Amino acid sequence: MTRDEIYDHLAQVYLGKRKKGEDKKTENRFNAWLLINILITVIIFASAFYGLTAFFTHNNSLLKDNVIYSLHRGVVTMDYRFDEGYPPVKSFALSIPGIDTSSYSNLEFSIRAREEGTPGIVKVVIKNIRNEESAFYVQGVDYKWQEIVIPFTEFQKITDWSQVTDVSFVLEAWNVDKRKGLILIDNIGFSS
Repeated sequence: MTRDEIYDHLAQVYLGKRKKGEDKKTENRFNAWLLINILITVIIFASAFYGLTAFFTHNNSLLKDNVIYSLHRGVVTMDYRFDEGYPPVKSFALSIPGIDTSSYSNLEFSIRAREEGTPGIVKVVIKNIRNEESAFYVQGVDYKWQEIVIPFTEFQKITDWSQVTDVSFVLEAWNVDKRKGLILIDNIGFSS
């Protein structure tokens, strides 16, 4: 026996050192597992990437069709009372910043009445920079939330949609079901 063989034998007995052949088997097994794990990871990332790109590509057309410009954040509370001594008209107006509204085609909002009373009918008025004014009457306002979408074509007296100056919600004493009440208006905005 040579000196190296004696040292290897003693190291094997006392230190638990393995032979080089056994190390290669373990190393080969480790390399195989590493390769399998890398392959699985690549497949997962590729499928996730493909799925996300397909999702965003598909929904891109849906998002373009539903462009929304929000006019007000939060719920607008509008209480009214048409007893003697109070004015016969109650209104709430939103000033519109200088945006080009001709790229939109609808006015959208949600509306409902509170338990205090329902107006039944709410007049929606739009004005533009040329002082053109047109109104649309929303009927059937009751205690449940309603999503209202009014096409711009319903506001027939407006000829220039490039700059709308304000949107108003009007309650008229002669046009309400109950003389006293409260309505909530939310999600006011333009959409296409």
